[in-house]
Amino acid sequence: MTDSLTLEVNDLEVDVLTGIYSEETHLPQPLRISIAAELKIQERYEADTPLDSSKNYMDLKDAATSALPEGVHFKLIEAVADHIIETLFLQDKSVLRVTVKIVKLLISEKGEAIGITLSRARK
Repeated sequence: MTDSLTLEVNDLEVDVLTGIYSEETHLPQPLRISIAAELKIQERYEADTPLDSSKNYMDLKDAATSALPEGVHFKLIEAVADHIIETLFLQDKSVLRVTVKIVKLLISEKGEAIGITLSRARK
């Protein structure tokens, strides 16, 4: 088994302009976004290992919140996920793979989670 390090931020609720139907295109809609970023790992993590040997969790949160361009309408939530992934790849070369799960909260009728999961590895 290969060693790995995955940072995660789960269940962020973010209002995003997205959708293709007329009732979706004029107002932001709530999305539940979870992000997992696989990183290059160090040989060991000691008690005094500095933060630059890993990644700040807040970078993941910011990629799904403040890094999404304000006023841009994403037709597909796949495009939202792609933007988050590219943001993390551009921020840090130690990010090897990112998985973004997005659930569209407004289309749930009985609590089901309807959405997508997009995973990309650094090329």
